[in-house]
Amino acid sequence: MEKKDMLRQIPGVDTLLQEPDTVTLCLRYGRQSVTAVIQEEVARVRKKILNCKSQEEGEALLMGLRQQIYMQAEKKNSSSFQRVINATGILLHTNLGRAPFGKRQMEAAYQAMAGYCNLEYELEKGSRGKRQSHYQDLICQVTGAEAAVAVNNNAAAVTLILSALARNKEVVVSRGELVEIGGHFRIPEVMEESGSILRETGCTNKTRIEDYRKVVTENTAAFLKVHTSNYKIVGFTEAPSVEELVEAGKEYRLPVIVDLGSGVLVNLEKFGLSHEPTVKEMLKKGADIVCFSGDKLLGGPQAGIITGKKKYMEIIENHPMMRAMRLDKCTTAVLEATFREYFNEETVWENIPVLKMIGRQKDELKNQAEEIRSALWKSGFRGEIQIQEDTSMIGGGSLPGETLSDFSVSIKPEKESTEAFAAHFRRQSIPIIAQVKNNRVFFHMRTIFSEEKEIFEEILKEVLLSGECL
Repeated sequence: MEKKDMLRQIPGVDTLLQEPDTVTLCLRYGRQSVTAVIQEEVARVRKKILNCKSQEEGEALLMGLRQQIYMQAEKKNSSSFQRVINATGILLHTNLGRAPFGKRQMEAAYQAMAGYCNLEYELEKGSRGKRQSHYQDLICQVTGAEAAVAVNNNAAAVTLILSALARNKEVVVSRGELVEIGGHFRIPEVMEESGSILRETGCTNKTRIEDYRKVVTENTAAFLKVHTSNYKIVGFTEAPSVEELVEAGKEYRLPVIVDLGSGVLVNLEKFGLSHEPTVKEMLKKGADIVCFSGDKLLGGPQAGIITGKKKYMEIIENHPMMRAMRLDKCTTAVLEATFREYFNEETVWENIPVLKMIGRQKDELKNQAEEIRSALWKSGFRGEIQIQEDTSMIGGGSLPGETLSDFSVSIKPEKESTEAFAAHFRRQSIPIIAQVKNNRVFFHMRTIFSEEKEIFEEILKEVLLSGECL
């Protein structure tokens, strides 16, 4: 069959639209959407036939046209936002949404979305209220702050603080703390956008309190200390303590602002991790303002939480930019639910997923790995599968260089590359995101919730026993 004959066999768009399967697609997704898909697929098949090198290839394109139309219609009308299973071993994976929510947090989000809510309404008074009232007192009780407010992320928090307290004035920062906080957002650029003036002091590896004192002028508005939560400087280093900065701040009547970044509220040292300064510690040491992220070690929604002395917080809360950066109703509800969990120091380790993952013991992780391997063997899988001791990371710009003991299930494909093998798992109804290294695909146990284990096993079986890979 010549190419011109194959081209004549391509059905017209109107003909395809009248076929029963296509009519069903139109009822489901709308005629306009399905028509666009058919036009694209018909054009694609025509182009490929013109470029094909054999009759068999052209006939295969004609045979597969209707299936491709169906698949593309499904794909284009499906949500791109999906739940995934995180098997990477990175607890706060920025690309996978950082901190996952617990049951009470999800329930709070659902209640906020289910209908109307009292976001800015005082039920007792029957009058307008403030959305901040839902979480302000809770944050203060947990952190010990005099006042608190929250915005949409920590970069916004820093921008708002500096715009409210230091516009057109200098803010002193150590050169060793001019960090990039991810996604090419850098402290100097954030400061510039806030309208404040960066005044660098000290050196990259060594900055002393005298360095801060000697650059103070009548145009200085604040001292800013940025916690290097996403990297470490080691070796010949020195940095002034918060207490030293507070003492100097009092001397010059300047507020001390601490950008704490990851924002941990509990002690993680009992799990073998290095000491990470908590929000409460910074406030007790005298910091005037402490800001931190909501979706990192706090284990809550994306938010920038600002805590500190009431006199500064009132200025920040009443700043015009506050409205542009305020939280929506869902984030407000989840933030409130998150801080409520911290009232009980025992149950918080169970109810905040990131803390629960940190606290998981080696025996539990090893047992989970063995159960998964056993389930695969019982299903008839005969490929190479190993269980080995491994490590996980906190991630999300928190606790750089720190690792947690872990166990992983690893599989070595025989018929394809590890990258292609890992891609099979990403294409499932619930995608599995794994780690690829050393010509194997690794599934880390620490980041696979115990509640996900059965789903995880079923997806593994479906992929491994389908005959499409390995």
